[in-house]
Amino acid sequence: MSLNNKVAIVTGGSSGIGAAIAVKFVAEGAKVTIVARNEKKLAAVSGECQKNGSQPLIIVADVTKEDDAKRIINNTIKHFGKLDILVNNAGTGNHTSIFDKNVMDDFDKVMAINLRSIVYLTHLAAPYIIETKGNIINMSSVCAKCCWENGLIYNTSKAALDHFTRCVALELAPKGVRANTINPGPVKTDILDNIGADPSLWEKFKDGTALKRIGEVEEIADLAAFIASDKGRSITGASLLSDNGTLLK
Repeated sequence: MSLNNKVAIVTGGSSGIGAAIAVKFVAEGAKVTIVARNEKKLAAVSGECQKNGSQPLIIVADVTKEDDAKRIINNTIKHFGKLDILVNNAGTGNHTSIFDKNVMDDFDKVMAINLRSIVYLTHLAAPYIIETKGNIINMSSVCAKCCWENGLIYNTSKAALDHFTRCVALELAPKGVRANTINPGPVKTDILDNIGADPSLWEKFKDGTALKRIGEVEEIADLAAFIASDKGRSITGASLLSDNGTLLK
């Protein structure tokens, strides 16, 4: 599953799934740019990457800002000379009802991170990925395929991301470029803390899976490494579930 000499960008790389993907990619031989807003957390992930033999390029950036998005791509090309893999992992979630007073503010915020930033980064990265016949991985969710209470904006953003990815996969296939989503079920990260949700939700999430377990970030990183490598060369336009059987319930 080697990624030797591949160059990858991983957004949302300061913790959770993004951090695990960065560490895994480095272990598989890739050169990695890690992107997030928290410089201190990025430095910690960089240290983990270096234990696997490669120092990543750290870019402190907000993916929703177009100038920052341009800097992510341009600095990666300047530093590494090419781009093989784009992992759009940065995202956010919230609990919103259609009756909430601030529903449209919440909608704009979530869509800016979960969809618009990915469309724009893909737009900027595509010419370079075409040159290397690389691939794109967009981090989606099992919620793209189901509904959970007060999750209408998050669910909608991920469903839209899945379809955007299919459209991009079709357009880029003649260029030898693949695009896929990974759709995790509940995975133990700091997401509940980040959105101010009740930690007791983890038990609810676990009970909602057929296997009665919460996924680990390393499992998602392993799947991302497989898709990004030549072992996944026939996979494009796919939404790959790793949900412990959430959709079976």
